[in-house]
Amino acid sequence: MNTTMFLAAQQQGGGSMQFLIMMVVIFAIMYFFMIRPQQKKQKEIRNFQNSLQEGSKVVTGGGIYGTIKKVDIATGKIELEIAKGVVITVDKGSVFADVAASATVSKEK
Repeated sequence: MNTTMFLAAQQQGGGSMQFLIMMVVIFAIMYFFMIRPQQKKQKEIRNFQNSLQEGSKVVTGGGIYGTIKKVDIATGKIELEIAKGVVITVDKGSVFADVAASATVSKEK
């Protein structure tokens, strides 16, 4: 009886080590396939938003296409002309894409 309990205790100790290793491997896989690419994408978007210039054609997060008329770095606001004579003010963080760059990518496909 004591031998059986001793063997069972040894098996449980090895199982917990395997479980720990498996959890580390799963976390590493999640990091390299999910978290890291998302962080890279966020960094690209942030760099794009910081490099916005007047005259660029962009798309906002709400799907509004327009041309940048003025960039106010201090407040983080952009004046966007969406139609001739119609100018709206949007937050710099809501601009996600350059229309010219996305058109080039879609033509290449």
